[in-house]
Amino acid sequence: MNLKQLEYFVRVAEAGSFSRAAMILNVAQPALSRQVRRLETDLRTALLVRTGRGVVLTEAGKRLFEHSVGILQLTAQARHEVVASRDEPTGYIVIALPPTLARMLTMPLVEGFRRQLPRARLAIVEGFSTHIAEWVATGRVDLGVVYDPEPQAALETAPVREETLCLVSAAERGRPARASRRIAKPVPFAELPQYPLIVPERAHTFRRLLEAQAARLGLKLQVAWEMSSVQSILDLVRVGYGHAVLTESAVSASGRAADFIVRPLVQPRLVTTLCLAVSAHKGANALRQHAARMLRELLRSNQL
Repeated sequence: MNLKQLEYFVRVAEAGSFSRAAMILNVAQPALSRQVRRLETDLRTALLVRTGRGVVLTEAGKRLFEHSVGILQLTAQARHEVVASRDEPTGYIVIALPPTLARMLTMPLVEGFRRQLPRARLAIVEGFSTHIAEWVATGRVDLGVVYDPEPQAALETAPVREETLCLVSAAERGRPARASRRIAKPVPFAELPQYPLIVPERAHTFRRLLEAQAARLGLKLQVAWEMSSVQSILDLVRVGYGHAVLTESAVSASGRAADFIVRPLVQPRLVTTLCLAVSAHKGANALRQHAARMLRELLRSNQL
């Protein structure tokens, strides 16, 4: 097994076919196939199943893929760090963000890297907090932003910002949304069962917080619809299919804050904590430290 074989295997798995991977890598398809076959021979197991539409990973292939992505990222990082100057971090870093935050932070992060870290390369991926925590812990990403992460030995987290969960409703037609939001009163949590709710799937952090608090108070929530996308939830709220429980920053990120009334939940106040997450097994380096500092400044600023 060597790095070239792992890279070819990962590119084939990502592309879903040998022909597409050969184009991406700019190598001949027979040479690509030979390297993957040698890898399978060395491991004495099939990693890919050829189908009429391309290839799919076997169970063994899925396990190797997870390891290979981390190995290739560590190798690239090591190469960059060896040649990096002392004063200007270089290298490649992958940052994972929840979709709502990605809409707000991608441009500031890219601009920040262009100004402060011109020799570094940045990749941003999106996912739910539970997925991001797993990616960071397994080394698939270098730095993540997660809501209320569960404690785990492979993950180091640091709280950055607290946000209050709010009841989000469609703004009244004919009334300016800003005026509506000024006079909107907080909503006691005990009144929440009166509202038909559009909520994320059960793995979502906001859903878990909401249901845990309802269980503590002995309340049964009225779940009308379940949607995996915050944007889809807001689309349905806007046209009157129900109400949502989200943070104010999620509404702002939609770019249509004027279409909604946002009322904080109180008695009790429901708070979610944004944390920076890094792998407990990766040593600190200059690029990750710079990127983490940049993220903290953005998350603590008034942009959210």
